[in-house]
Amino acid sequence: MSPNQSMRNGARRELLECVLPRLPVKLSDVNVAIRKIATLLKPDKDISHDGDHIVIKTLSTFKNYNMDFHVGKEFEEDLSGVDDRKCMTTISWEGDNLVCVQKGEKEGRGWTHWVEGDELHLELRACGAVCKQVFKKT
Repeated sequence: MSPNQSMRNGARRELLECVLPRLPVKLSDVNVAIRKIATLLKPDKDISHDGDHIVIKTLSTFKNYNMDFHVGKEFEEDLSGVDDRKCMTTISWEGDNLVCVQKGEKEGRGWTHWVEGDELHLELRACGAVCKQVFKKT
């Protein structure tokens, strides 16, 4: 089990807050319709684990995305329907943070999850842009 009890296993969380900066030009090639829809979504997160096997479900009215992985093992991630890209992804624990590095056509891409009290924090990164989301237990 991780230092943070694997993001408090089994708790469903709903989006409480999202801070989205202006996107740099390097990210402007993402489908315009998908970008507009993404700004309107209020997804839920459902995280479960069994040892080093973790499943993170992002659930929304538009599209659900399941990320099923083993900590520390690189895998090919197919983001069809998210931003229509493929990348090589590795997720590992750095202290109490679950950190994802995605290697592909966008530099500096990845995310970090951590828990503060009853809130799940998510920081998404790509090409120098950072989006921050906070989820609360439902």
